[in-house]
Amino acid sequence: MAASPKKQLALDVNVLLDLAEGWDFAQDFREEFLRRGYGLFVTPTAAGELNILSLYAAKPTRSFALQALQELRRWEIQPCPLSDLNLAIAERFSRRLVERRLIPEEEWNDGRILGETSVSGVPLLVTSDKHLLDIDDDALLLVFNEADLPPVRPAHPKRLLRAVR
Repeated sequence: MAASPKKQLALDVNVLLDLAEGWDFAQDFREEFLRRGYGLFVTPTAAGELNILSLYAAKPTRSFALQALQELRRWEIQPCPLSDLNLAIAERFSRRLVERRLIPEEEWNDGRILGETSVSGVPLLVTSDKHLLDIDDDALLLVFNEADLPPVRPAHPKRLLRAVR
């Protein structure tokens, strides 16, 4: 990974699908943050979700997921490899989010992606997922603190792009 955690961003599945669909805001976001020296990463659960979508989702989502998987390297988005221990920590973190009702049970993977981002030392998860963006910041910080994990903040790509322009 990149040297400074302050210069890293993890990308959620929906952002990768937006890139594959060619949305201007997603392309502008990726280009701007790469230009500013940020490393862009995809966690194991996000990559796994993308793979499942590429195999089983209805069209056009299936096509966009496959395209995203094929374009990750060209887009300069790196995988974020994690040990089995870190994957287990992320899974336990997701369980806490569900137990606290900060995310619905069916959004279990969203919690895993947050946990994987945290154990990777990446401070921001770029997402347009309402379940993640609507989590109360203070409640989320408490769960991170109780898990003894570095906090991660979900952030919308459009908002991040506005913040740097």
